[in-house]
Amino acid sequence: EKAVDILKKDVISILPKQYIYLSKWICLKLIDNNELIISSIETNLNISLKGNKVIQSKLKEIKKSFDDKHISDDDIKDKIVSSIMFNAENICNDVCSFSLAEYNKIDKKIDKILTSKILGFPIMLAFLGIIMYITISFANYPSRLLFNAFLFLQNKLIYLFDVLNIPLWIKGLLIDGMYQTLTWIISVMLPPMAIFFPLFTLLEDLGFLPRIAFNLDNFFRKACSTGKQALTMCMGFGCNAAGIVGCRIIDSPREKLISILTNSFVPCNGRFPFLITVATFFVGTIYVGRYSNLLSTLLVLLVILIGIFLTLFISRLLSKTILKGKPSAFILELPPYRKPQIGKIIIRSIFDRTIFVLARAVAIAAPAGIVIWLFANISINNVTLITYIANFLNPFASLMGLDGYILTAFILGIPANEIVLPIILMCYMSNGTLVNMDDSYQISKILLDNGWTYITAINVMLFTLLHFPCSTTLLTIKKETNSLKWTIVSFILPTICGILVCLLTNGLYTFFKFFI
Repeated sequence: EKAVDILKKDVISILPKQYIYLSKWICLKLIDNNELIISSIETNLNISLKGNKVIQSKLKEIKKSFDDKHISDDDIKDKIVSSIMFNAENICNDVCSFSLAEYNKIDKKIDKILTSKILGFPIMLAFLGIIMYITISFANYPSRLLFNAFLFLQNKLIYLFDVLNIPLWIKGLLIDGMYQTLTWIISVMLPPMAIFFPLFTLLEDLGFLPRIAFNLDNFFRKACSTGKQALTMCMGFGCNAAGIVGCRIIDSPREKLISILTNSFVPCNGRFPFLITVATFFVGTIYVGRYSNLLSTLLVLLVILIGIFLTLFISRLLSKTILKGKPSAFILELPPYRKPQIGKIIIRSIFDRTIFVLARAVAIAAPAGIVIWLFANISINNVTLITYIANFLNPFASLMGLDGYILTAFILGIPANEIVLPIILMCYMSNGTLVNMDDSYQISKILLDNGWTYITAINVMLFTLLHFPCSTTLLTIKKETNSLKWTIVSFILPTICGILVCLLTNGLYTFFKFFI
């Protein structure tokens, strides 16, 4: 209040009479040093605040007094927001009369648990684990039904092509290439998204997601971002493209861009089946017993935590380098817990998210399937193009603890992360089409026969977490940012992180293996 009183007289002196009522608010923005709003005020009111020597001199005095009292910029923001909320509460008490309903007391009791510093994060991780478990477990059944339905239709198409005497290369291009890739992506993507997004929207409708944002707000503020990024990050677990679209809730362009660039650091539904398969293989190489499934789950959860840590780390790094800035104030009013609206959940999750993301994936998967088939079936000197690429990449892949086929599969799997493992199996089995295999024992045997060790599994999991976003996500980033530059950055940033991490883990493994 004293700081506002120091400035108020001079601010009023340059304000048009009809805007004098804004003087206190303008003083607060000057003290808060909100550059965006100050520039907007100067433009719209045709006044000069930054160029006024008297106002700037008094602002320096105010800043010096804050520094003398060891009050940081963040403290100033907090005090201003707290003061606004306190005044709003007083005004509400003066003009409104209400009685506390019983459910408000229950809400407060629940919030003491869900927003607790001790219990808040374990509960949050437990909810995340439950959603992932339900998604992965129950998605298998509809996926198999879709696979079988598409396989039945594929056999009919093959029969039709044979009756019409369609050349083999056209049949392979259209059926084994485009059709099989397209139907694979639909079969693998649709069921998990159709389960995850309603569950996610259910938590949103219940009022639990704002509590997650509240718990993570402090971490993201330390990373010079906003707690809203926690919500978009959670959406990324379902689909990174949906998480990118969710970044529209962030008002600050800088923080929105940080959220977009780091969203792919958390694994989406497309990467989870691959992570689980590799985690099962990894655990199987060192331990076989009743707790192997639990160990595999904990390993996947560890990968998720690494992704969250890197999201915070890279957010802070961006905030201190190419996207410098201070975190904006994040006023979060925790809504009351409420009964979910099932109809609203279905519409928002299925139509607004699932179909939206799937449509983009399908549009890209069709031509990508043709390209994958061509690379797998065109041979030069009896060596396929995909093998030439793998041999070229093999020296660099070996430094990362991978092999050329794995790196090639990640590159060709850019249309959708779901097809990375089928491409790897296709290459190892010298098959010309994507390989559909549900038996984890068979998969593990094929991987072992092709030189996989537990360090290969670790680096594959890390690179699955940290590599370029799928084409659907990249297309969404291009549309949301309207910038090719930031789309390229979003491609390069996680890929560089993945390469460096894999080089580090493989280097450490080689070092200790040599000396032990």
